[in-house]
Amino acid sequence: MSALNERTERYYTLYKDNIKRISESSSPYINSFREAAIGRFNELGIPTKKNETYKYTSLDTFFNHDFKSCFIPVAQDFVKAEEFRCDVTDLDAHGIVLLNGFYPTIHDKLRELPGGIWIGSLNEAAKKFSKKIEMHYGKYAEDDKDGLVHLNTAMASDGVFIYVPEDVVLKKPIQIVNLVQSDEDIFNQHRNLIIVEKNADVTLIVCDHTLSPQKFLTNGVTEIYVGENSHFDIIRVQNEHNNAGKITHTFIHQERNSVASSNNITLHGGLVRNSTHHYLGGEGAESYSYGLYLADKFQHVDNYVNVNHAFPNCTSNQLFKGVLDDMATGAFNGRIFVRKDAQGTLAYQKNSSILLTDDAKMDTKPQLEIYADDVRCSHGATVGQLDENALFYLQSRGINKREARLMLMFGFAHDVIQNIKVEALRERMDNLVMQRLKGELSRCASCMVKCG
Repeated sequence: MSALNERTERYYTLYKDNIKRISESSSPYINSFREAAIGRFNELGIPTKKNETYKYTSLDTFFNHDFKSCFIPVAQDFVKAEEFRCDVTDLDAHGIVLLNGFYPTIHDKLRELPGGIWIGSLNEAAKKFSKKIEMHYGKYAEDDKDGLVHLNTAMASDGVFIYVPEDVVLKKPIQIVNLVQSDEDIFNQHRNLIIVEKNADVTLIVCDHTLSPQKFLTNGVTEIYVGENSHFDIIRVQNEHNNAGKITHTFIHQERNSVASSNNITLHGGLVRNSTHHYLGGEGAESYSYGLYLADKFQHVDNYVNVNHAFPNCTSNQLFKGVLDDMATGAFNGRIFVRKDAQGTLAYQKNSSILLTDDAKMDTKPQLEIYADDVRCSHGATVGQLDENALFYLQSRGINKREARLMLMFGFAHDVIQNIKVEALRERMDNLVMQRLKGELSRCASCMVKCG
């Protein structure tokens, strides 16, 4: 058996050893996807660099590790999760805490917010909102070349469910805090489903933290439905230690005249791979994809974005920026796909990276695949060092070189941060980014513990 087949077999064995416990806590409908999904995973396996979308990212460091247990929470873990407090002190949000991929709340696993909005455990939602689950679950996570999406469908046993009814505008954002903590090295999988019906408006903040120094691997899938004339924003803040591997797959399906934005802010992490898919499934839909990545030491950050223009007169915009120090590496792969009938498409893409050392490396691959003739599409990518002319200008005005460099890097990064609409979070990100650029956060910043 080849090494690649052995690796696939290891995760298939993990599935077999835990599928009974996983299925017992899930609904029959969600369980109905598992057998086909694990079969497809066995065909595709863990992605390698031969997979074009993983061309610049090796998953070997984490997926070759032997994660012996599939975590199931116990009562004391519930207490840990409920005691957690976010350090964005001025952030007024409806909070959800996940611990190792589970919704471990002692009391209400589903709760109702103003306007008939429901948030809570996906497992509990499958009982109360079975028709909604059957209408949307498994309908948008369609990446048939990525075995990790299928592995998640086969193994994920809980996650977050959010339902926003028609015509409801939620003034406060919803915040999901993903905590990872264990005395063992663990492999986490969680599945999230977000349904935003027509004429609604909601903002979602997702914060990723590690609270103990063990080796962790997370493979998460989020499906999002954005109805006609609705507005939806998702902001993900990733701040985990160097022993953490984070793989995220986000699928956003948009209807007519909807507006959706995604913003991935990667402050820290050993291996981070964000895959974001926007499907513009109705005329007049708009999508905005943003990303900021800061990496040092041997960290690696990869952002893959796929925007599918399926209907006429839709707009998309991608802006990703990064600063790489030491021997850090990064990758950006942005694809704009314009179907034959998607006339009147406006699509833009920009990726810029600053390398602070000769050993840092960035791979960028913009892609345009256009089958319509009435379109305006453009892309651009730059990889380089700080602007020496701008640096000289600031120094000529009496600013020392170190402060001048910080000012230029912060201004560069703020182009992405300024797109965060939640003021308290935007200010906190400005502060954390400046600390990171100063080298003050050589370890992940966490509300409870700083892990090496």
